[in-house]
Amino acid sequence: MIELAPEVRDALDSGGAVVALETTLVAHGFPAGEGLDVALEAERRVREAGAVPATVGVLEGRVRVGLSADELERFAAAGDSARKAGPRDLAVCVAEGVLGATTVGGTLAACSLAGIRFLGTGGIGGVHRGFAERADVSADLGELARAGVLIVSSGVKSLLDVDATLEALETLGVPVLGWQTETLPLFYTAAGGPPVPATVATASKAASVALAHWSLGRAGLLLARPPTESLDVEPLIEAALADARAQGVSGQAVTPFVLAHIHRETAGASVRINKRLIADNAALAAEVACAYAGR
Repeated sequence: MIELAPEVRDALDSGGAVVALETTLVAHGFPAGEGLDVALEAERRVREAGAVPATVGVLEGRVRVGLSADELERFAAAGDSARKAGPRDLAVCVAEGVLGATTVGGTLAACSLAGIRFLGTGGIGGVHRGFAERADVSADLGELARAGVLIVSSGVKSLLDVDATLEALETLGVPVLGWQTETLPLFYTAAGGPPVPATVATASKAASVALAHWSLGRAGLLLARPPTESLDVEPLIEAALADARAQGVSGQAVTPFVLAHIHRETAGASVRINKRLIADNAALAAEVACAYAGR
């Protein structure tokens, strides 16, 4: 059911550094045709930092860990027709032979099976705004609490309730580390988030915390790296969420709906920032993976 690319398997067998990457951002995260470039750049940055990229997706009835450029292109070309594959969806995608673009949670599930310890992404899912009226919590959080994986992201997705998500991570026992920052990044915005419980300044220190956490029998960690360039999109998020409610958009469809709204209204600035932070986060994940592998 799970198939590792030879390069990924060799790296894992030899104790090398491997970084998992998701495919939802390729199929659903960007305007048509741009997701492939993002995926290839993230992989390039992982290699440049000395690690092996392992992009995850479901193809032809197999959870594939490590994809070729042609296979990545299939996800980009499929766009919205690719199924968003969270942890609950993997078995259906496998059994039905459906093209499944893995979310952070789905990728974490694959990491657990493959033995991969590090994942780079843009932002993780969490507690949605308006939880009191309509309970909606991303499967990313539960899977992170179970998987022994360190995720590098720019905090949680900006359309979420960031404070509630941070509280949920505490409840689940997931350490949240700020990368050279004392506050949680707000995805597109570097500053303004709630305080993080701990700060690390080097990849070696992040690897040390991860090693100690796993040695204590615990599971996932979040390393939050602020985006290099910031953009205030809060008013756009509120407007997009209102439109989503008015149009009956819910569940997994909310994130791509809001992102598309932000992309349109910022005339491409949000796309540029999103692309850069994904690549930067992938590179940092590789640096930490290399520091961990060198211990």
